[in-house]
Amino acid sequence: MTLEQLRIFVAVAALEHVTKAAQQLNMTQSAVSAAITALEARHGVTLFDRVGRSIVLNPAGKRFLGQAHSVLASARAAEAALADLSGLLHGELSIMASQTIAGHWLPARLAAFHRTFPGIRLDISIGNTTRVNEAVAQGEVEIGLIEWPSPRAGVVMREVAEDEMIVVIAPGHPWAARKEPITSLKDTAWVLREPGSGTRLAFEEMVSGQGLGMAEIEIALTLPGNMAVIGAVTAGLGATLVSSSAVAASLSAGLLVQAAVAPRPRPFFVLRHAERYRSRAADAFEASLAATL
Repeated sequence: MTLEQLRIFVAVAALEHVTKAAQQLNMTQSAVSAAITALEARHGVTLFDRVGRSIVLNPAGKRFLGQAHSVLASARAAEAALADLSGLLHGELSIMASQTIAGHWLPARLAAFHRTFPGIRLDISIGNTTRVNEAVAQGEVEIGLIEWPSPRAGVVMREVAEDEMIVVIAPGHPWAARKEPITSLKDTAWVLREPGSGTRLAFEEMVSGQGLGMAEIEIALTLPGNMAVIGAVTAGLGATLVSSSAVAASLSAGLLVQAAVAPRPRPFFVLRHAERYRSRAADAFEASLAATL
């Protein structure tokens, strides 16, 4: 068993598609298939069920996936330790960020870090708040960036910035012409992010703050990304709570209108594992975030 086989296995398991995994890994489809076949044959176990053109983790594969993540995390920690021996001239830093952060807040900070440390390769991935927290806890990434406090054993969380959440609607929505404060969230349908996202958690807290339960809210659609939510609201399907930075362009273009609901502050947090190896590259990146406060 090689680290390369484990990386290929994890990629195929995540995407449940050999061709997509090959594209992500910049490999040929045949090379990816051969690596999975060799891994299974070497240990006499089947890790995936092949159903038609689909490939899905079976129970054995699901049990092995956690071990594969652990081994790869240890390998990354070892690589980071070796890179630290030569200073910050080269190496790799793995970061996972939630969608709003990755799409609107993080790019400028990545560019600034790269200008200072051009030899550090940045491996960036995106997931919702729950997924980012899980990735840090399991050692899949060294740094996580999330939009909502999400305490987890073994993960250290520190606030690094503050965002503003606003309610937006299409210009033709009944709320668009209202100047007086809107106090009842039950007066419209809502388009929401998926459970587990920081944006969804912020909305659930806003609902709770009005003494309501989510069952009392009319949810027109639940969608897995900010762009999909913004598109649905622009089309007139309801209101949504979203980062002001995510809709700045739509507001300027008149495609959306901010509703008369009080904006809500929302902190951004950096996550680090409490016990895993802390590379100098990660420390430098965290310090660069602090410098922008």
